[in-house]
Amino acid sequence: MKIASFRKGAAASYGIITDAGIIDAGKRFGAYPTLKTLLSKGSLDELAALRSERPDCALSEIELLPTVPDPDKIFCIGVNYATHLAESGHPKPVHPMIFTRFANSQVGGGQPMIRPLESERFDYEGELAVVIGKGGRRIPRESALRHIAGYACYNDGSIRDWQRHTSQFAPGKNFVGTGAFGPWMVTTDEIPDVSKLNIATRLNGVEVQAAPISDLVFDVPALIAYCSTFTELVPGDVIVTGTTGGVGAYRTPPLWMKDGDVVEVEISGIGILRNPVKDEVAATATRAA
Repeated sequence: MKIASFRKGAAASYGIITDAGIIDAGKRFGAYPTLKTLLSKGSLDELAALRSERPDCALSEIELLPTVPDPDKIFCIGVNYATHLAESGHPKPVHPMIFTRFANSQVGGGQPMIRPLESERFDYEGELAVVIGKGGRRIPRESALRHIAGYACYNDGSIRDWQRHTSQFAPGKNFVGTGAFGPWMVTTDEIPDVSKLNIATRLNGVEVQAAPISDLVFDVPALIAYCSTFTELVPGDVIVTGTTGGVGAYRTPPLWMKDGDVVEVEISGIGILRNPVKDEVAATATRAA
């Protein structure tokens, strides 16, 4: 199944994406109004039972939200592809390099990724996101895949100068609206071996990143085992697995995203996460302050 979170008018919901539109699960399952609450129930069987129903609306009538709009935790993995290690000059890590994102730093498919007023060094990072469906603590890598609900595309948009203020990445990774998550989650029954997928990023139609998922330094089971050791994973948590070589910061000259650009992250078997890039409006930022 393809499962998306979305907004229609003022109402937020989630449902199954079909060729004919979207089947609104949120209005059918009053006790589980969000995808995270449904995942917390422990099974997607009730959602799967809706697949034969008539869609409630066309995709053109909705605004996609981040696949999980309200995750308890978002873990991002740094320099986790050999090609990105090589271009950045980092040695191969002994343990995963982990930083966190806040939920409000994310937008959904089709929504603008926002370049903040404070920087012009807005970089793309195409990545695979893993959505946890079954929680746990100290999960063995041998059983880690059973804890996954599905996979999605992710663009870990980075404000590079703020990222490099110190050795801690968080400031450059958490400006509001700088990351993208979606357009939907594909459940694991449709992806028996995620390592066989390929990922690519395009900026204005030009491919800037490409790699097989099998090039991950720490694979998906290893990341789940590691993260669940220092904290308890819960349904709806997200692990963003890292980006491959080709990021804008290491190009000559550097290649930064700017107002008017369109960036796409495509993962075979999942789909295309497409977002325009917009500059933050000074007047809006001033009012918010």
